[in-house]
Amino acid sequence: MKDFISVKDIDEKAFEEIYTIFKNYKNRYKNGETKFTDLRGYSILLPFFENSTRTRTSFELAGKILGADTINISGSGSSIKKGETLYDTIKTLEAMQSDFIVIRHYMSGSAHIVAKEVKSHVINAGDGTHEHPSQALLDAFTILENKGKIEGLKIAIIGDILHSRVARSDIKLLKLLGAEITLCGPQTMLPRHIEAFDVDYVTTDIDDALKNKDVAIFLRIQLERQKKVFFSTLNEYSIKFGLNQKRIDLLKEDAVIMHPGPVNRGVEMQSELVYGERSLILDQVENGLFTRMAIYKFLLQQ
Repeated sequence: MKDFISVKDIDEKAFEEIYTIFKNYKNRYKNGETKFTDLRGYSILLPFFENSTRTRTSFELAGKILGADTINISGSGSSIKKGETLYDTIKTLEAMQSDFIVIRHYMSGSAHIVAKEVKSHVINAGDGTHEHPSQALLDAFTILENKGKIEGLKIAIIGDILHSRVARSDIKLLKLLGAEITLCGPQTMLPRHIEAFDVDYVTTDIDDALKNKDVAIFLRIQLERQKKVFFSTLNEYSIKFGLNQKRIDLLKEDAVIMHPGPVNRGVEMQSELVYGERSLILDQVENGLFTRMAIYKFLLQQ
């Protein structure tokens, strides 16, 4: 396994291996060991052609903590703005002979194209509406830490399913690990061939979706990907699909809420719930660092 492009690249055995590495790094870091040498002498290129704060920062910091040299390439400052094609960008990246390429791109399938053309380990940090596999891993690790298992859990994923690469990756991984998945969102934000997602239940009624769930994952409304109107107003969306205190009470008593961030406060959930007692959102951010450290290490071992 040279690259990590899709959740489909790993099976349950690989998941357990990465989780073991994740726990090891996190425990050592929490005990004061904040610098490692596992990637000393290695280089990491981070070409990000879409905006990112959490993902880019955690991949960069993960590399630095492990001792690697990291180089950021932003879309706004790259030759793509001058008309360079993805193929030319690939050839440029290949010529730099970096050990890892962590790429985020607005075109679905772009990470796979890059991986076929370069010798470097390629990690998909999000490609269009296709996948975001490292987010799925950190979500699964966060659930495991809190619940002790994933198999048999009832998990609702709510919001802009149509445009969400996080939803696609989460569904694949959580189903692999034995979770029961419910999808919920406006009819206009559910993919046309929703049956291909192989989930257990689909509804447009959020109250129905939240009943007796162990985990509720809310998704960001991706206005930047929407080329037409999918709902009348943000206020209407909040009323019909936003999380409020009344809806939290529909969940199991020990249920948790998650969100890949950034949260549109007052739209996807009420502001006071973002970091409330049920929320694992900051745990997701923290675990993102150790998950990406684990991904680097795992790929090196293959």
